[in-house]
Amino acid sequence: MRRFGRQCRGPGKVFVSLVRQTETHLLVTGDPVVALARTVQGQMQSAAQLTEDQRARWDTTLTVALATHQQITAQSRRLTHGKPLTHCKIVNAYDSTIAPICKGKSNCPTQFGRKPGIIAESATGCIFAVQLPVGNPSDASYVLPLVAQVQTAFTHVTQRPTPAIHSLAGDLALNDAKLREPLHACGILTVGIPRTVEPLSPTPPPEAIQQLLTTTGLHRKRTLRQVQLAYAAGYSRPVVESIIASLLSRGAAQRRYKGWRGACVQVSMAVMAHNAATVRRIRLGRLTTRAQKFRRLLHLTPPNLLKYQQGIN
Repeated sequence: MRRFGRQCRGPGKVFVSLVRQTETHLLVTGDPVVALARTVQGQMQSAAQLTEDQRARWDTTLTVALATHQQITAQSRRLTHGKPLTHCKIVNAYDSTIAPICKGKSNCPTQFGRKPGIIAESATGCIFAVQLPVGNPSDASYVLPLVAQVQTAFTHVTQRPTPAIHSLAGDLALNDAKLREPLHACGILTVGIPRTVEPLSPTPPPEAIQQLLTTTGLHRKRTLRQVQLAYAAGYSRPVVESIIASLLSRGAAQRRYKGWRGACVQVSMAVMAHNAATVRRIRLGRLTTRAQKFRRLLHLTPPNLLKYQQGIN
C-alpha cells in the first residue's frame, strides 16, 4: 500500500479516493487471513512431524504476523474512514510511533550536533540535571544517570523532609522494561511513561491505582495520593517544548565551542540562565497554569505578591 500510494501521486496532488477504494478492497480480501493463521497456530501443536524447535519458531512467527496485521488494519481503517492523523507534518501512516531521530555518518557519531538529555520539574520548569553523552545513544540510557545526579544533589539538602523523586514522566521512547524495573526499585513511579500512543488518563479509578501499586511492588513506598498526582502530572509535550524553547533562546541553539567539553560548557550555561529566569519568575509570582494547578492539588496557599513587591521596592 505504501508503494501504491507513492505511485498514485500526481503533479502536486495524491489520488486519495483511488487509494482509499483500493485499500478497502484489500481489507476485505485479507480478512480471512486472521482466521487461517489462528487455525494453523492451533493445529500446529498436534503436528507430529514438527520438532519442538520448529513449533516454537513457527508459533513466534505467526504471533508476530498477527500483531502486525492488527496494527496495519487499524491504521488502514483510519485512512479509509478519512480520520486525520494527530501529526502536523507528512508522516508514514503505518508507523506505530513517529518521532524525529538523530542519524550519524561514518566519520562522526552525530550528523547535526549533539543530543542532550535533561530532567526537570514539570510545574515550574526548573532543570535539576543535564546529561550530554558522547555519540548518539538511546533515549532510555539517559534516564538512570540523570536520576542519579538528582539524588546525589538531594543528599546535600539539609532541610527536612529531604526532597525525593516520586514519579517520572517521559515520551514513548522511554518505554522499556529494563528501565522501569530499576526505577521501581528506587521507589519511583513510572505511570508518566506511556506504553502506547494513546494519551494517559489524568484521573484513573482507585482500582487501577491499587493494582498499579501491587504489580510494581510500591504499595509500601507510595500512597494513593502520590499516584494520583503522578497521573495528573503525566507527560506534557507543551511543557517540554517550552523548556526547549527557553534553552534555545539562551544560547543552546548552536554550538559555539569546539568538542564535547565545549558543548557541555555551553549547555550548562544555558541551563543556569534558564533556572535563574525561572527562580526570578517564581519570586515575582508569575506562575504558569500548570504550576497553579499543582498548587491547588497540593492545597498550597497562594503566594503573597504584596510581600514580594515590597521586597523588590
